[in-house]
Amino acid sequence: MNEPNEPDPTELQALLRRAADGDSLAWSAIVAEFAPRIFGLLRAQCRDGDLAEEITQSTFCTLAAKISAYVETGRFESWVFRIAMNRLRDEMRRRSRQARPMETEPMQARSVRSKGIADAETDEIHARLARAMARLPEADREIIDLRHTGAMSFKALSDYYEEPVGTLLARHHRALRKLRVMLEDMGVKADDAGGVEG
Repeated sequence: MNEPNEPDPTELQALLRRAADGDSLAWSAIVAEFAPRIFGLLRAQCRDGDLAEEITQSTFCTLAAKISAYVETGRFESWVFRIAMNRLRDEMRRRSRQARPMETEPMQARSVRSKGIADAETDEIHARLARAMARLPEADREIIDLRHTGAMSFKALSDYYEEPVGTLLARHHRALRKLRVMLEDMGVKADDAGGVEG
């Protein structure tokens, strides 16, 4: 049985075959299925919408170039997410060599003043969640983002990491538990942060 966000393998295989043969409707369906999830994952990982959009587009350019050689073995989702994450890692390494600090605090303060109190409280919870996520080890942050932002099933995660599902369930659980502890230390209840469970 497929998880809710997992595409039907038979349908996906047919779409991939048609896209490889030049069917623009099949290609559009693949992009519609995966682009929002890839973009969301990349944005969560790098905190830069423009960069996430650029890498999402780059990922689909690579996919378009390689799709005719791709043989579907039930690992397409993990393959396309791996392309995206590798592109992001390459870009982050390149940027770290040219790093320059960004000042974000004044912009955040102006943003809070222009919103209502409820929105400001929600923004504060989101900011604390972002800070807690940033403090997690990269491996923990990645598995949480792939699962929740990228909406990858544990089977797809298993293909992506080439590890058993049980191992990934345990890693995911430990990562969420670390995140929950950090949030509690920051004064955020798990329910306030979207139900972080561990």
